[in-house]
Amino acid sequence: MLFKVYYQERINEVPIRENTKSLYTEGESERDVRKKLADRGYNIEYVQQVNGAYLEYEKQNEDFNVLEI
Repeated sequence: MLFKVYYQERINEVPIRENTKSLYTEGESERDVRKKLADRGYNIEYVQQVNGAYLEYEKQNEDFNVLEI
């Protein structure tokens, strides 16, 4: 499954919409994705599964790049 992760660069950074970044990665579940990203020191705000029409929409974005972990 493909997931979109909304995060802040540093674990101690307060979530502010303007500073929120996103990445795409594959995983078995939300827990699996969080576990894979744990060593990166990100402050993960939200993990969202991406599929169907939403996935097709996201693929049109020039920043669409799936992170291989």
